[in-house]
Amino acid sequence: MQAKATAKQVRIAPRKARLVIDLIRGKEVGEAIAILRHTPKAASPIVEKLLNSAIANAEHNYEMEANNLYISEAYVDEGVTLKRFRPRAQGRASRINKRTSHITVVVSEKKEG
Repeated sequence: MQAKATAKQVRIAPRKARLVIDLIRGKEVGEAIAILRHTPKAASPIVEKLLNSAIANAEHNYEMEANNLYISEAYVDEGVTLKRFRPRAQGRASRINKRTSHITVVVSEKKEG
């Protein structure tokens, strides 16, 4: 049994979000929350909020025990890119890509026995 939570169009670059997601993949939820609280990255609070949502989904929708949960899948996909322009020297303009992410966290219950 799996419960999942997804955050779409999050205004953080996927490359930066993946650094944080890689830290918690495969960990137990308690340990993962502790890691996220002590990681000084902009994506940490976003991923922590998403993880708490996945845990709540597991408890309320599937009656799983929160203590037995671990992160079975965690990945970041690229969302739409906002294209902005910045003035440069001699009347030119250069493009700035403001990237967004779709972050997904899937929690599963540990098999007992």
